[in-house]
Amino acid sequence: MNNLKTAIILVGHGGLPSDIPSEIVEKFMRTHKARVRSGSEITKEEIELDRAIRMWKRTPENDPYKTGLESLASEMENYLDGYHIKTAYNEFCYPDIENAISELAEDNFSKIILITTMITRGGSHSEKEIPEELHKYQKKHPTIDIQYAWPFCMKSFAEFLGEHAKSFDKEVSLNN
Repeated sequence: MNNLKTAIILVGHGGLPSDIPSEIVEKFMRTHKARVRSGSEITKEEIELDRAIRMWKRTPENDPYKTGLESLASEMENYLDGYHIKTAYNEFCYPDIENAISELAEDNFSKIILITTMITRGGSHSEKEIPEELHKYQKKHPTIDIQYAWPFCMKSFAEFLGEHAKSFDKEVSLNN
């Protein structure tokens, strides 16, 4: 029997809660964009603003995206017996990928597989940022096998979307 503890981190983009004051978001965006343009190091102010946004109290009403990702993770558990499923967010929500990995490391998981809902190629988060972050976390946790389940098979995804679209076509559904 396999004694390895394996977890899957389902990574979503993350969204802003609808009830967060716009001043916090605007100040964060200004600070973040200025840093990115200048190429300077992250400031204490940007870290604090990011934390304020990520730690904002979330509810299904103020953040349906987070609720939706958690629902997807819950459904995945039905297909992944023996795996622990955890959500993480690229931006705006807690936990971020680093915190999710650290929490799983504290719980003695020996293998972590990251999979993102950002499916198509060309996205900066899924194609650039997550792999860069992952490299850093692999060095930080050398005893944990951390993998990124990317890229997706576009044929399988196209088949899934095609079948889903057909389910909305009553004529095709009645004829099958």
